[in-house]
Amino acid sequence: MMPGHFITFEGIDGAGKSTHIAPLAQRLRAAGRTVVTTREPGGTPLAERLRELTLHQGMDALTEALLMFAARREHLRAVIRPALAAGAVVLCDRFTDATFAYQGGGRGLAWDTLARLEQLVQTDDAGVLLQPALTLWFDLSPPAAAARLAGVRLPDRFEAQPTAFFEAVRAAYARRMREAPERIIRIDAEQPREAVWDAVWMAVQKHAGPGV
Repeated sequence: MMPGHFITFEGIDGAGKSTHIAPLAQRLRAAGRTVVTTREPGGTPLAERLRELTLHQGMDALTEALLMFAARREHLRAVIRPALAAGAVVLCDRFTDATFAYQGGGRGLAWDTLARLEQLVQTDDAGVLLQPALTLWFDLSPPAAAARLAGVRLPDRFEAQPTAFFEAVRAAYARRMREAPERIIRIDAEQPREAVWDAVWMAVQKHAGPGV
């Protein structure tokens, strides 16, 4: 059985990350891999209910982070870990880096608080912390992202935040990348879609390991 691979897609709304999950899944399936596509917060019935709360119900930063990690715990237990154990490639639209970016950078929650929650939720019974094999960070300036989203849909409580919030989110993603440069690859999302796709596929081939 081929080993499982965990690949996550990160970035602010409008950066284009979700656009490239389906074509990547299609290409990997064409190469003979089993692929599971999922998202955070969400991925299970319970986690999707928690997603609705976090997107639409006002709350403080710590409550928000706790709900994110509660949804993540359920997601890992029910979807991600079983798929990886079965040898699948898991493509996830956001994971823990988003929590550091949004609740840490955007909301101002202490980095070490999030790190403790990360250890608690993502460490298995053998003491191994689960992290993605590869994280693709679609980096786009907040004004450009806002221009792409204008008129597309009604904003949720995150999308409705001011530009300064997203600048802080972007800075937190950059910090997270500096802390894990072997895992997090920056994708210049200002480029045309075709160029972004080429960068995505190159990164997957180079960094996700043999067999992908």
